Amino acid sequence: MRRLALAAAVLAASAAPVRAQACAGGVTQDACQKAVDLWGYMMPQLGTSLVGGSHTLGMGTTLGGFGHFAIALRANAVRGDLPDLSTISVSAAGRQNSNLDTQEQFVGLPGVDFAIGVFKGFPLGVTRVGGVDFIGSVTYIPEIEGDGTSIAPTDGSTKFGFGARVGLLEQSLIVPGVSFSYLVRDLPTVDLTAEASNATFAINDFSLKSKSWRIAAQKNLLLFQLGAGFGQDTYESGASINGTYNGVTPFNASAAQELTRTTMYGSLGFNLFLAKLVAEVGQVSGGDVTTFNTFTNEADKSRLYGTVGLRISF
Repeated sequence: MRRLALAAAVLAASAAPVRAQACAGGVTQDACQKAVDLWGYMMPQLGTSLVGGSHTLGMGTTLGGFGHFAIALRANAVRGDLPDLSTISVSAAGRQNSNLDTQEQFVGLPGVDFAIGVFKGFPLGVTRVGGVDFIGSVTYIPEIEGDGTSIAPTDGSTKFGFGARVGLLEQSLIVPGVSFSYLVRDLPTVDLTAEASNATFAINDFSLKSKSWRIAAQKNLLLFQLGAGFGQDTYESGASINGTYNGVTPFNASAAQELTRTTMYGSLGFNLFLAKLVAEVGQVSGGDVTTFNTFTNEADKSRLYGTVGLRISF
């Protein structure tokens, strides 16, 4: 399991058609091209595992102004496909269009999200409109080494994201909560390495920024909480990709990507004594990811994702 998690992180982030500096010709061209394509293939999967569904776990309503807050510990996971590095063989005769095997695995990231009430909104019958929350997130990536892979954050292991939520309807006894939110967040910048049968791959100064918006709804019942949401995610990422062929001859390229995908999800929460246990299931789709090599499944295929976590709110 640890090896799978490492491989996912080493060859991942979020993406679109790869804009890469051309790989130089010669014996390293195929190794370079495969490294760029592996990075591009995994980009959308890690992007989705970073963003997930709701901006604040299971919430689709504003908090009600000053003095109210929510904080959640969550784990996002995408039903993804990981390239099998052990089966990749690199050619010395220029770049070769290969069919690269993948194995279905879950790609996930832990995180924390929070919300602070700012303005409770304007009265409108049995509800309120125009409430405002400040929202944010915390993403953590540790330094890990083992099984031929390594992850080394270069500017700290933690990154914060920030945004806001505006209430279209505040939840009341008979009215569901409906809101619009916008959130910007980054992954910590990292250096990543991995090994194939006759090449090593390194992704240096890898950075990823996501921008996302959500329209979400929520309704509390006696013991349960129901929610749903729809939105869009934009991922921007870049890295310096390099490595060696047969352990000696070096190669390098730079790459940058941008991808916009549509997402929708539903959530179910269970009311505990001081907290809510929340589960979300969703699907992300859209965008275009183009690679020179082919994979068992397309890089831009629609993917299911899920989130589980605990939320405390007052």
